[in-house]
Amino acid sequence: MKKEINCPLNYTMNLIGTKWKPLVLFHLLEGGLRSGILQKKIPGISNKMFTQTLRQLEKDGLINRKVFPVVPPKVEYSLSERGASLEAILRSLDVWGMEDCKR
Repeated sequence: MKKEINCPLNYTMNLIGTKWKPLVLFHLLEGGLRSGILQKKIPGISNKMFTQTLRQLEKDGLINRKVFPVVPPKVEYSLSERGASLEAILRSLDVWGMEDCKR
């Protein structure tokens, strides 16, 4: 069942518009990463916020979580097909940021 969407930009910002979500998604563009490695790529994010962000992205169907049955536990995150569809947006934000910070 589709939700009624009054403003597409508002809908998109509700999915990816926090401080941390675009960073997590951007780092997963190159492929799946273990939780600890992914967190190290995002300086300044607390453990609590990292966990909350991953849970929200997974709940919204933007990332996949794969648990490997090994000891110690291994968890890997990757973009879902839906999350991968954001690649052009994420890369354009990255390019804009690189160009703007040179001013």
